[in-house]
Amino acid sequence: MASFNRVILLGNVTRDPELRYIANGTAVTDIGLAVNDRRKTATGEWVEETTFVDVTLWGRTAEVAGEYVTKGSPIMIEGRLKLDTWEKDGKKNSKLRVVGERMQLLGGRSGDGPRGEGARSKTRAVAGRDTASTDEGFDQAIADHDGPGTMASDDDIPF
Repeated sequence: MASFNRVILLGNVTRDPELRYIANGTAVTDIGLAVNDRRKTATGEWVEETTFVDVTLWGRTAEVAGEYVTKGSPIMIEGRLKLDTWEKDGKKNSKLRVVGERMQLLGGRSGDGPRGEGARSKTRAVAGRDTASTDEGFDQAIADHDGPGTMASDDDIPF
């Protein structure tokens, strides 16, 4: 029997990412994502419902999230569902989370950027290379990046 495990989420980050490195040097970060859904009830009223999803990012994607993503940032995540199970005090627990494989940063880059700094006026390391302190250098570094799981192009967005 065939199976397919794919998730695409678009929402706002609920807390600042905390980047850490595991023993082999791989970057990892966990973020929370708030995804809103608006629907009409049987009485015709609009109801907004928010779903909170835990997302784990690995490698360069985790590093980019740690550098550019802050609480409230709008992002798109593409990944897969993973069920974590553990036992604590004799009780079995489980939690469904998303392992993010691709991330798209949404919103503009004008004004104050991540961590309260001007995102386009500082030298940044993107995709393993330093960018110039100009808008063109920043944009070119993003355009040049072809590493797996870090950026999605507009053609990849299904809407």
